Amino acid sequence: MSTPAAIELDITGMTCASCANRIERKLNKMPGVSATVNYATEKAQVQVEDDVDSSALIATVNAAGYGAVIPAPPEESGTTNENTSTRSDDGLRHRLMISTVLALPVVALSMIPAAQFTNWQWLALTLAAPVAVWGAWPFHRAAAINARHGAATMDTLISIGVLAAFTWSLYALFIGDAGKPGMHMSFTLLATQPGATDLYLEVAVAVTVFLLAGRYMEARAKRQSGAALRALLELGAKDASLLRGGSELRVPAASLVPGDLIVVRPGEKIASDGLVREGASALDLSMLTGESVPLEIGVGDRVAGATLNVTGRLVVEITRVGADTELARLAKMVEEAQTGKAQVQRLADRVSGVFVPVVIVLAIATFLAWLVFNSSVEVAFTAAVATLIIACPCALGLATPTALLVGTGRGSQLGILIKGPQVLERTRTVDTIVLDKTGTLTTGNMAIRDVIPTPGADADDLLRFAAAAEAGSEHPVARAIASAATPAHGVGVTEDFTSYAGAGVQATIDGTRVLVGKSSWLTSTWSIAIPQDLIEATRSAESVGNTAITVAWDGLARGVITVGDTIKAEAPEALKSFRAQGMTPVLLTGDNNGAARHVASQLGIDLVFSGVTPQGKLETIRDLQADGRTVAMVGDGINDSAALAAADLGIAMGAGTDAAIAASDLTIVSGNLMVVVDAVRLSRATLRTIKGNLFWAFAYNVAALPVAMFGLLNPVLAGAAMALSSVFVVTNSLRLRRFS
Repeated sequence: MSTPAAIELDITGMTCASCANRIERKLNKMPGVSATVNYATEKAQVQVEDDVDSSALIATVNAAGYGAVIPAPPEESGTTNENTSTRSDDGLRHRLMISTVLALPVVALSMIPAAQFTNWQWLALTLAAPVAVWGAWPFHRAAAINARHGAATMDTLISIGVLAAFTWSLYALFIGDAGKPGMHMSFTLLATQPGATDLYLEVAVAVTVFLLAGRYMEARAKRQSGAALRALLELGAKDASLLRGGSELRVPAASLVPGDLIVVRPGEKIASDGLVREGASALDLSMLTGESVPLEIGVGDRVAGATLNVTGRLVVEITRVGADTELARLAKMVEEAQTGKAQVQRLADRVSGVFVPVVIVLAIATFLAWLVFNSSVEVAFTAAVATLIIACPCALGLATPTALLVGTGRGSQLGILIKGPQVLERTRTVDTIVLDKTGTLTTGNMAIRDVIPTPGADADDLLRFAAAAEAGSEHPVARAIASAATPAHGVGVTEDFTSYAGAGVQATIDGTRVLVGKSSWLTSTWSIAIPQDLIEATRSAESVGNTAITVAWDGLARGVITVGDTIKAEAPEALKSFRAQGMTPVLLTGDNNGAARHVASQLGIDLVFSGVTPQGKLETIRDLQADGRTVAMVGDGINDSAALAAADLGIAMGAGTDAAIAASDLTIVSGNLMVVVDAVRLSRATLRTIKGNLFWAFAYNVAALPVAMFGLLNPVLAGAAMALSSVFVVTNSLRLRRFS
């Protein structure tokens, strides 16, 4: 029995979502093949049996009219893919800029009679020809490929519309009377009274420029699809201190191999996965867990690459490098989640599958019918051109980009970044919102929660001594205590400061020896008895996820200071708004169950998943989706990246990591949870505008088609009607500027 294997292909030549669907159908028709093609990332993930060769897959894609290659390994490819896509974007921008410069005079000359000087038409032709041929070449090429494979998309209608307008103009110039000196654009209401001087050059160039602008916006969005992976991979350390023969040698992190010993000092990132052989420290694992409290580690503990060493010096033995590391596995999860995300095809492309062939057939039928019932070829051709022009997809092409442009522009003013039109469609059906804890529902900053002195001790003295002692420490808990002291507490003179990694600190404050640290350290190392009330206070604090620090001086425990994260002020109101919009809140965190339940109880969240790894977060999202839920995920950490990418709607808090932001669909710049509510509302409003634009664009054209076919509409009027539908679409989109 053959064993399934995974093959990844880079696909080239796709111009719309229907291209991806066509390639996917072709691949899935092959025996032993299961394929998913992602238009956004231009990749195909293929599961094959052993007897299916990758060359057969490539041949199938090539036969469908597209290109496919096996991607090069990361170490070989470097930034080639990014540079290639950047060059492609630059080429499209270059084409758009030149076409726009050439098109503007053509439109002005054609639409303003006073500007029509002697022989103006030849200047218009000279300027319009490069736009209609070279500028619109991406549409002509795509239409030709589609025609060769028996398919029609929006590219087909764009190409036919541009060529029809341009061809008629050539006919009028070289065969009709439009080429004569002193010609001015004539105007007749009916196609049965055609003017041999009518030109439609402005239609050809305007359609080309508008659609090139939309294509360029789309290409830029696609180029950003790999940003999440690049952000993840750039987190790793670039070099490391290799320990060899008792001396240290600075080497590139990529040159490390399993068995190497490296030295990691405070403030440095660990270069790769390994085991601690010497030293103890507090390790910032927020990259993996998303939690703000560092983990105390010592000899024998496992550490992951790219995590930050906070306090002590470590000697780490490398155990895993390259693709086997935790960071690489996390990057792979993000890539797989992005590839597996269902891409919602644009409404215009879906309808065009029927609309485009129907319009072409109607135009041909119109031409033939007028030839049969009216012997004039000119009348028949005029009516057919009017039919094509009135159905020209200028308004359809503008329907999505204009609403998206206005909606995203208004969103940026409100601190909301929307990545593309496919995002908007997902907001409509979201019924479950999954929230990370630290940095999303809570501030992510450590702060003093409580100061508990023993009987006879003073709370201000407790905080003053603890803050003075911790002032020399870089530990996040120590910084929280040190920053809490105010001038009212007094400023002590600190001497003989000593830090004990993973345990606490010792210092002499105004001549008094002060100990601040774990109660177990005070008992085992300094033989200080801990009163029962402080033991209970410590247990109570730790049960809700807080950190408890015991303070002692003069040989006696004087009290406990608890430090923890704090709930954001706007969180309760945001949760209320989520429910009002029909979304059920779920808490998903890597923190312990006590801390998670404590936050959930304060915010009224019933469904809680705690102690969850990045892989577990991804699986939880998929489990919720398998239960029939449409899931939005709100997070800010690298550990949330895969879950954000897999969710139907990923929302990143702007104060979070670049990887989380890149993997998300919406980004909240301010990090304010209430703005998440506004983001969903704005997205839904923008989607309604897009759908309204598409409806009226189609309705406008469909209503005018019979008028054009019966010869009651001159092509000039058809062009004006097409332009009017575009004005309507733009005006409707501008209403989004009033969103508040």
